[in-house]
Amino acid sequence: MIEIICVIFVSFFMFNWSVFFVALTLVTFLGLMQMNMNFTVMIDTIFSGSIFSSVLIFLTCFLCLLSLMCTPEEKKSWPYMMCLASLSLVLILAFSSNNLMMFYIFFEASLIPTLMLIIGWGYQPERLQAGTYMMLYTVGASLPLLVILIWHCSFMNSTETFMLHLASPMFKGVSALVLFMAFLVKLPMYGVHLWLPKAHVEAPLAGSMILAGILLKLGGYGMMQMIYCFNLILDNYMILIICLSMWGGFLATMMCLQQVDVKSLVAYSSVGHMSIVAAGFLMDTSWGVMSAMITMTAHGFSSSAMFCLAYFTYKKSHTRNIPYMKGMLQIYPILTLFWFLFCCINMACPPTLNLMGEMMIIGPLWNYNFMLVMCMGLMIFFSAAYNMYLYSCVNHGSFSIYLLPGYPMKSYSMIGLIAHLLPLILVLKSSLFLFFGFLVF
Repeated sequence: MIEIICVIFVSFFMFNWSVFFVALTLVTFLGLMQMNMNFTVMIDTIFSGSIFSSVLIFLTCFLCLLSLMCTPEEKKSWPYMMCLASLSLVLILAFSSNNLMMFYIFFEASLIPTLMLIIGWGYQPERLQAGTYMMLYTVGASLPLLVILIWHCSFMNSTETFMLHLASPMFKGVSALVLFMAFLVKLPMYGVHLWLPKAHVEAPLAGSMILAGILLKLGGYGMMQMIYCFNLILDNYMILIICLSMWGGFLATMMCLQQVDVKSLVAYSSVGHMSIVAAGFLMDTSWGVMSAMITMTAHGFSSSAMFCLAYFTYKKSHTRNIPYMKGMLQIYPILTLFWFLFCCINMACPPTLNLMGEMMIIGPLWNYNFMLVMCMGLMIFFSAAYNMYLYSCVNHGSFSIYLLPGYPMKSYSMIGLIAHLLPLILVLKSSLFLFFGFLVF
């Protein structure tokens, strides 16, 4: 461990960013293995580690490494690297924070490097509008949360999550809605999602990968923290939000069929998947929470890979317009193979991890309302529809006459896509199901 930490500092000062992120990932992995050996929670005054936060920290380091790996060499400037490293650090601190106010600070601080990535390295002049949308939606929704946190923590004379869990009275009603609103915007839930497609379309590759793979998970993790700290209970207001989330997810999957920009389509598919996460946490049952956690983990890898594929295809076709990207099977068959694999994963084909997350929420939905199960069934059907539409339109047919000469796939591109694929396959033979079961029970 000491040797790897030394490598981190040496590589940082020598500006060897590949070695820096590899060493950082190894340190995080070894720390998580040691932390989770006995499946216990370590309580500290500022930082702590739980099983779920450990998974998200590892996901952060892993995807930041892959985003650096998949970025072309000509775009790896010093400010770009610093922005990416600072975003990774803030996310790790947010997921490991045991202090509620510190979590809020790091939760909001993650917007700054994300905004810098969009504005500084975005593609079009509309990136300023996309950054403005993101800041107005997320900051505006989190200000009422700050007021409640300050009032409640001052009343309880503590900001530690464990102490608040022990001493806080049960919250419900409008106050619970205010607590959840900041995180429902961050997920985002349908209706407060307009900032996400704009941010994805204008963000560079690393920005889209981290935004979809990690930053959206801050919303789900924050919901779990609020349920734990404020002892929230299910009432009519929460049932209303569950219904809005599920039917909004269905509308988001329908909107995927109307998109012509491939990045916008993947962004709307994230809205549909995150609706399952919101419903799972709000129902606060063992199967619902497990479904939300597994869906978050699977979506982190699959959505990041989809944006990688969109970028690599853009470099070949020089457009993100789906009708002009057709015929990739004839000229780039390896790229088509990865499109097929990740579209199958994104539509939750068996035996992928995404399928486990979607199937586990059926039982809790059935207990509340059969119409929610019907909504989930429609979401699964149209999820398969838009993924088949995306794959067939991009890869089949005669290739477009607008395609310009390109280069074959680079080795770093294939390594990055394989690295996204391996966790989704290897985890099926692991004890992840029991892993999350121990966490809930």
